[in-house]
Order: sequence, then C-alpha cells, then structure tokens
Amino acid sequence: MKPLSSYKYLFFDLDGTLTESAPGIMNSARYALSSYGITDVLDSTLRKFIGPPLMDSFQELFGFSSEKAREAMKKYREYFAEKGLFENSVYEGIRETLTLLKSQGKHLFVATSKPEIYTNRILEKFDLAHFFEFVGGADIEETRSEKAKVIRYVVDEACLEEERQNGLILMIGDRKHDIIGAHKNKIPCCACLWGYGSQEEFNENGADFVISAPQELL
Repeated sequence: MKPLSSYKYLFFDLDGTLTESAPGIMNSARYALSSYGITDVLDSTLRKFIGPPLMDSFQELFGFSSEKAREAMKKYREYFAEKGLFENSVYEGIRETLTLLKSQGKHLFVATSKPEIYTNRILEKFDLAHFFEFVGGADIEETRSEKAKVIRYVVDEACLEEERQNGLILMIGDRKHDIIGAHKNKIPCCACLWGYGSQEEFNENGADFVISAPQELL
C-alpha cells in the first residue's frame, strides 16, 4: 500500500469525519420516532443513525416498512432542516489540516450520504466550503444515498475517472460504509478513529489505513 502522502485527490465524509454531528442527528431521529409513539430510545441506538442512509436506519433499527421509513425520513427532516443541521461542530484540527493539505497541492472533495442541500448549508455555516472543489451527497429522496453511489457520483461529476484508475484517490471516513463504498469503486479508504466507528469495525471491513487525528493525513 502506498503511503498516505502519495494520494492527491482526497474524498472526505462529513458526519464523524469533518464535523461532530451526533447531537443534531440524534435529536432529529428522536423527534421523528416520537411521531410514532416511540419515545424511550437509548442514545446508543440513536447514534446508529449517524453514517447510514436514513431509510436504512428506520427499517433496520425499528422494522419500518419502506413506505413508513420514507414518511419517517420526512418527519426527521422537519426538525433537521430547522435546527438539527446546526447542532454540530467542527472537529479539532480539521480546519488546520485542510488548510495545510491545500497548501501541499491536494485536491479536496466531500462524499457524504447526507443530502447535498444540507451538506452545503453545513459547510457554509462552519466556513469549510471554500476548501472543497466539489461537494457530493445524496439527492433529497435518497435514491443516491448508498456510499458507493455517492463516491461514483463525485468521481463522475469531478471528471476523476483517470485519477481513480491510476490510484490517486483516497476516501476518508469514520464508518464501515465509507470503507465498503470506497472498495466497491476500487478506491482505498482511510478510517478515522475520532468519529463514530471503532478499530474493530475498521479491521472487520478492511480499512487500508487507520488514523487517530486529522494531522496524520499530512
């Protein structure tokens, strides 16, 4: 495996990688579930909403049908669009690391399962948008929410197929979905221990690199 410094095109996940988004996501999920009389939910369960597509979370964690999950997703966004997306903070060291990566000539992109409309608002709010050449996320209906599809979308929209084939792209994320999605696109993945995943999760899913602080990307 090549050293981290050799990758010139870096794809960043958002939640758990660039920002500590747990409060807003958990509060939005709690709000949506309360509409169905589900109120006594452990924080450890709500944290599982961080990373995967919303539809998957409602179906896998609470047994919702596809139709009910889509309805719950709309309830979730009632809260998230007004409050949840800004119940969020930038991880320590991220801003400084992005600044230095840019100064080294790296090309930075965002690849997230969060809808683009919210991702752009978050990046603008926290003054991160200017670091990235292209921001790729899910569409609002989440037909493009699986991480592999989002990564492929960024490659296509940013015209990076040649760079992908030449092994110049690295995905950086904090959950197994980032690893699996990157590998489906034949892209290596660097897993972040400061997010919501664990060393065990990264080992089980074959992370190519594991780092414990943003500065290690340098």
